[in-house]
Amino acid sequence: MHALYALLAAALFAAALVTTQFGLRHMDGLAGAKVSIPSATALLWLLVPLRATFEGWHGGAASVFLLSGLFFPVAVTLLAYEANRRMGPTIAGAIGSTAPLFAVLGAVVFLGERLGIAQIAATAAIVAGSVVLVWRTGPRESGGTLLRGSAWLSWCAAALRALAQVVAKAGLLLWPNPFAAAVLCYSVSAVVIWIVAAFSRRPESRAYTRRGVLWFALTGLFNCSAVIALYTALDGGAVSVVSPIVASYPLFTLLLNAVILREERLTARLIGGVALMVGGVVVLLAF
Repeated sequence: MHALYALLAAALFAAALVTTQFGLRHMDGLAGAKVSIPSATALLWLLVPLRATFEGWHGGAASVFLLSGLFFPVAVTLLAYEANRRMGPTIAGAIGSTAPLFAVLGAVVFLGERLGIAQIAATAAIVAGSVVLVWRTGPRESGGTLLRGSAWLSWCAAALRALAQVVAKAGLLLWPNPFAAAVLCYSVSAVVIWIVAAFSRRPESRAYTRRGVLWFALTGLFNCSAVIALYTALDGGAVSVVSPIVASYPLFTLLLNAVILREERLTARLIGGVALMVGGVVVLLAF
C-alpha cells in the first residue's frame, strides 16, 4: 500500500508543477510561494477538526516535524524557483531528479536501512530515467559560467528534499501520524515564507494578480496533498523504496504536459526515459 501512496504523491507533485507553470505566467516565484504555502496550511488547519489529528501526541516527534518545516517545503520551493529562473527547468530539473540518491544514502546512514542489489539498480534506473525525461538541449544551456555558478541551488534543493524525507521518517517512527506531520511542517513553512518575503528586496515579489493567486492556491492544494501521501507512504515503507518511486514524478509531468499543454512529442529519448523509470518502479514493487 505504501508504494501506491508513493505513486499518488508523484502524480500530485507533477500536477503541482503543471499548475506552477500557469501561475508563473502571472506572478513571480516568491509571490507564488507566499500564496501556495499559506493557502495549503490554511486548508490543512480547516481539516484538523474533522480528523483525530493530534491523537497520541508525541512531543519529540512533533519537534522533528516542526524542525523539518524550517526547510521543507519552504526552502526547497524557493531554491527550486530560483534555480529555474537562473538555469531554466532543464538543468534544474535534471539535478533535482537526483534527490533519491541523497535520500537513500541518508536512510542507510541515519535510519539503518539496508539496500539490496535490486533496490540499488532500481533507484539508479529511476534517477537516470528522470534525467533523460527532463533533459533537453537549447541555447540557454550554453552559458557554462552561469550554470556552474547556479548549479548549487538545485543540488541544495535536492539534498534538502531528501533530508526532509529522512527526517519525516524518523519522526513517523516515533509518532505514526502523517496528517499531523504535514500540518506542523506546513505551519512552520508558512511563517518562514512570510519572513523571507518581508526582507526581500525584489519589488516584483509583491505583485499579485487574480489568476496568479488562483493558480498558486491550486498548486498549494496539490503540493500539500502530495506531502500527505508522501508521509503516509513513509509511515508504511522504507525511505529507500518510497523516495525513488516519488522521484518518478517527471513521468506524470510528461503525461500531463502532453494532455494539457500539448508540449511533448513521442521521441526515442522519451521512450527510453519512460522505460527506465517504469522498469525501476516495477523492480521496487516486486522486491
